[in-house]
Amino acid sequence: MKKFKFTINGNQYEVEIINVEDNIAEVEVNGSLYKVEIDRNLQLTKTPKLVRPTSVPSTDTPKPQDHKTIEPENSKEAKKILSPLPGVIIDIFVKKGDYIKVGQKLLILEAMKMENNIESDLEGTVLEIKVNKGDSVMQGDELIIVG
Repeated sequence: MKKFKFTINGNQYEVEIINVEDNIAEVEVNGSLYKVEIDRNLQLTKTPKLVRPTSVPSTDTPKPQDHKTIEPENSKEAKKILSPLPGVIIDIFVKKGDYIKVGQKLLILEAMKMENNIESDLEGTVLEIKVNKGDSVMQGDELIIVG
């Protein structure tokens, strides 16, 4: 299970916890097997803890230099509007050939039982819509191509 190294009064001990059941632990100390009684019952964690970095959503109004949902490219041709988080497409407000402006609502993405408006961070003509209503998308998936 777990291995530890201890130094007690200058002596080194290699301890490996083999098994823990109720309040009895089977441990191996420098190759010798021992059964150790623990004063209290240990609660083993059955579900691993998921550690994610803290994310702070931006509530600022979009500015032309703040591209939050597009893929950075050096070309002045087609740009991709990407999904900012995983979810399901609920509604699409634009169609191929529409001219969109910065801040215009493009679609609604449902994520964690909340509806999120996906707005345009750029101006241009919709070249292609890569999703349909009801589609599941992951973070970073292409939603709309703008030229």
